[in-house]
Amino acid sequence: MKTSIASPLTKLERPNGKSAFTAESVNTTPIKSPSAPNPIKPEARKTPAQWKRVMMTLGTVALALGLAGELWWHYMRAPWTRDGRVRAETVEVASDISGRVTALNVIDNQFVYKGDVLFIVDPDYYRYALAQAEAAVQNAKVDLENKQELAQRRKRLDSGAVISKEELQTYTNSAAQAVANHQQALATRDVAQLNMNRTNVYAPVDGYVTNLHLRVGDYAMPGATKLAILDSDSFWVAGYFEETKLPRVKPGYFVRIKLMGVGPEIEGHVESISSGIADSNAGGAGAGLANVDPIFTWVRLAQRIPVRIHMDRIPPDVKVVAGQTCTVVVTPPGKSQSSLTSKYKPEVIGANQ
Repeated sequence: MKTSIASPLTKLERPNGKSAFTAESVNTTPIKSPSAPNPIKPEARKTPAQWKRVMMTLGTVALALGLAGELWWHYMRAPWTRDGRVRAETVEVASDISGRVTALNVIDNQFVYKGDVLFIVDPDYYRYALAQAEAAVQNAKVDLENKQELAQRRKRLDSGAVISKEELQTYTNSAAQAVANHQQALATRDVAQLNMNRTNVYAPVDGYVTNLHLRVGDYAMPGATKLAILDSDSFWVAGYFEETKLPRVKPGYFVRIKLMGVGPEIEGHVESISSGIADSNAGGAGAGLANVDPIFTWVRLAQRIPVRIHMDRIPPDVKVVAGQTCTVVVTPPGKSQSSLTSKYKPEVIGANQ
């Protein structure tokens, strides 16, 4: 700290005998004063209200950071997806023979059991074909017996050298040909019988008749699908998980399934993980070379990998429909499985039983 010292006053005599004070000439160069400690003001203590505001602010920041981390984990790493769909195996039913449909024994969305008759193809033509084949079998049988008898007679005559060997060989070959003709007639009859049996078209599995458009009078062609059945024992869930979440999805892990618009949850487990999906860059172009997209976006979206989920337990009041969307949550071992067991204790129920 620099200060200047004022000039001291000196008493001088004036001619009139009066005295006066004058300032002596002194060095007014600023000099450095001795250092002295600055006075320190005592710190003011925070009141309880101030401490409360500080703690509330810190708590709010910590809570915000925790929520942000939890949201990041939930949406980026946690093994769950809203991209789930209920799927089922579909059996396409077609007639093995051609003909006009004369009877239809089912309606749309009806549950059928394996072996139930679905529809009937006009059997008249096949009934006549079967009768014709039966007659052909009888004819071949009579011809066979006749030729075998002739061949036996020629063999007996041959022992006495009455006929030539060429004639004996002719009758023997004729009998063998009759045997073949009889076998062919039998096979033709069996085919006619099979076609007759196939005029009744049966349900191959237990399930639901779906999207039925078949009507009496329609013409059935061999191999042409006339109706479809959803196999009731084949319902499963396909969950499409982002590839960043797959490390936390393993076969056997417990799964909770929440159908859209349906209250109770469905329990299941991870059955398998798909081993591959289509790659748009893998397709060949000219000269069999790969057709690689030259555009590569800066933001890369995670691919979605199908995960097959088996439904173990379905609440009795939940109807599962193929094509429904659902949310799939995978629970690793050791974590809480589900609250479903405290609400429902049904046995393992078929998908739509």
